[in-house]
Amino acid sequence: MNILILGSGGREHAFALKLVESPKVSSVFVAPGNAGTHKIATNVVISPTDFSAIKEVVIKNNIKMVVVGPEAPLVKGIHDFFLADAILNNIPVIGPKKDGALLEGSKDFSKKFMEKYNVPTAKYKSFTSKNLEEGFSFLDTLKPPYVLKADGLAAGKGVLILNDLEEAKEELKEMVSNQKFGDASSTVVIEEFLKGIELSVFVLTDGKNYKILPSAKDYKRIGEGDIGLNTGGMGAISPVPFADKNFLNKVEELVVKPTIKGLQKEGIDYKGFIFIGLMNDRGNPSVVEYNVRMGDPETEVVLPRIESDLFDLFDGVANQTLHQKSFSVNKQTATTVMLVSGGYPEAYEKNKEIIGLQEVKDSIVFHAGTTLNNDKVVTSGGRVMAITSFGNSIQEALDKSYSSIDEISFDKMNYRSDIGFDLL
Repeated sequence: MNILILGSGGREHAFALKLVESPKVSSVFVAPGNAGTHKIATNVVISPTDFSAIKEVVIKNNIKMVVVGPEAPLVKGIHDFFLADAILNNIPVIGPKKDGALLEGSKDFSKKFMEKYNVPTAKYKSFTSKNLEEGFSFLDTLKPPYVLKADGLAAGKGVLILNDLEEAKEELKEMVSNQKFGDASSTVVIEEFLKGIELSVFVLTDGKNYKILPSAKDYKRIGEGDIGLNTGGMGAISPVPFADKNFLNKVEELVVKPTIKGLQKEGIDYKGFIFIGLMNDRGNPSVVEYNVRMGDPETEVVLPRIESDLFDLFDGVANQTLHQKSFSVNKQTATTVMLVSGGYPEAYEKNKEIIGLQEVKDSIVFHAGTTLNNDKVVTSGGRVMAITSFGNSIQEALDKSYSSIDEISFDKMNYRSDIGFDLL
């Protein structure tokens, strides 16, 4: 079977590496892919949101399954596009339809959904420019820090956490009245700040049945000690030590089951991943957000730990037989450290040659922002690659990742040397 993966990051490289292992998969295509996927699959230089171009690729290459990496194609309706097309409608898409993608595409929708189905989450209210004064009054009732979330997709930049009340009010006005994040912030969700330790749990569902994948914790801030600007993620660890069996049982009963049942009651036929961002507050889970795809860089520690055939799980999703599929997980710890471009997450330069990759022996290198320039691997994004290693402890796995990083270099390369600092 030929499979098409949509996306270009480390998450998609991780998908490709797992799928090429399957004896049931003939060829893997990645659109647009990166220098890492180029080595193991066929890159197709098209946008993941160019649906007509995707259709051409699917027909030309006899694609029999599409795996969607990023959220944008899902929110724009790639799954619906396939179902509405007489040529494509029998090809399974791993990723929800537009109605299910609202769990990530609209913060307001997801908060109302959680409220309706008693999923534990922070108290909240939504505001637009028409009830801005009410928004100011609601902020007055909260204690700092104040959390403001653009309702729509804002390229990961639509969440503000502020300690000053007047600054929060000014930012709310900028978001809803002056379109700080474009249409994405025409509605803003204000919610109470959740205390605790953050982690992510990943669920794969066929609409009726589900599998809970390994938990992971990522590190968003650019600076050591988790300070500075937010990024797309500077590293991740799986499993999460504080997410023990008791806590994960609570997550399943209080969060996963009501989420799956809620989708069914809403008439949403959801086939794909649900990323559940959680806060562990003294052993009790509370949902920070839903995403409708795997996270990045969490994928780079979650998928390597899955010992089962990933295609077989996807086949279960496509045919609603996920409950019949076997599923096993490597008991070791996996850690990943992101190498990023100098200046990221603000302005950074591209096209920097990456050297030393062939010297890495004890880690998996997942490419993210890379491309080929005259057969040389060069940088093409802010987050360049994830260096993933296994160990019998967090420290052992991290030591391997950092030793591998010592072999790699590119101009102005940056990374955090303290991933997992709060868990050791």
